[in-house]
Amino acid sequence: NPQHTARRKDMMAWFASLVILGSVYVAALAFRLLSHLTVCLRRPKDLRRCYGTWAVLTGPTSGIGWSVAMELARRGLNLVLIGRDPAKLRDISETISRAAPTVQTKTVLFDLSLLTTAQGEEAMRQLQQTVEELDVGLLVNNAGVLEPSAVFLHEADVEACVDMIRVNLLALTEVTAAVIPGMVNRGRGAVVNLGSASSEAIPSLPLYTMYAATKRYVARFSKCLHVEYRRKGIDVQCQAPFFVAGTMASRFAEARRFVPLTPTPDAYARAAVRWIGHGPLCVPNFRHQIMWFFAGIAPDFLQDGILLRDHLWQRNELQTT
Repeated sequence: NPQHTARRKDMMAWFASLVILGSVYVAALAFRLLSHLTVCLRRPKDLRRCYGTWAVLTGPTSGIGWSVAMELARRGLNLVLIGRDPAKLRDISETISRAAPTVQTKTVLFDLSLLTTAQGEEAMRQLQQTVEELDVGLLVNNAGVLEPSAVFLHEADVEACVDMIRVNLLALTEVTAAVIPGMVNRGRGAVVNLGSASSEAIPSLPLYTMYAATKRYVARFSKCLHVEYRRKGIDVQCQAPFFVAGTMASRFAEARRFVPLTPTPDAYARAAVRWIGHGPLCVPNFRHQIMWFFAGIAPDFLQDGILLRDHLWQRNELQTT
């Protein structure tokens, strides 16, 4: 029967198309898994030899920043630590000295939320003078703020929004601009910017609009710099984590659902340092890669609805406390 034959051919064509699409998808997943395993199993990169003897780190006094500072010190890198609290800067410096006596540390007192003020300009000059004298091979822009959180845009405190823009966006840009010329002159270096899965893996972050928007800037900024500077021997990377225990991102309402997939700051830092130099955008921790995978297959409308519900609940909780 010619009609049955034609219908069978159509069905076979559709089946073949589905098989091809499925094979491509499985191959892509396998490639990502192999890439992750390759980075995890290979010998860690010698950061001093590849990039330089000094690293600059913003926000090193707690959470991910503290753990990254300790991990870099274990790798033998000297550290320029940038923070706003002199007591906490002294604490992390002394901790590094005890854990790695051969590692040198310098501190720069810099409140990044005051970047566009006279005090901020003076701190920036101090930072520039400090890095000019050193073989800075690595910059980690870790500092960030989450406030205002769980609010509609019209409810947000204007000054808090300005502080977020200064820290998450302007400071990251200006600190990078201050450090990268030395890398260009030496023909080597790496810049790591802490972004967020909130701007890359999920479709929206309702009631945290400003935060997600600033982190989207971080990802685009990093990608463009990666293309601009890789021929000059400089690796620029955005890392986009989900929740990390005890950090500001762990305060999201939905974080309570993902405790088994939430690494400690030390676990995240070990993976983060290992991934330096491997691509312009990465999710270093394997648990976060699992979350990224499921976020990629869940429908946008479903994620939008769940996140809005969670953040409205959190907004009500914050208003009643």
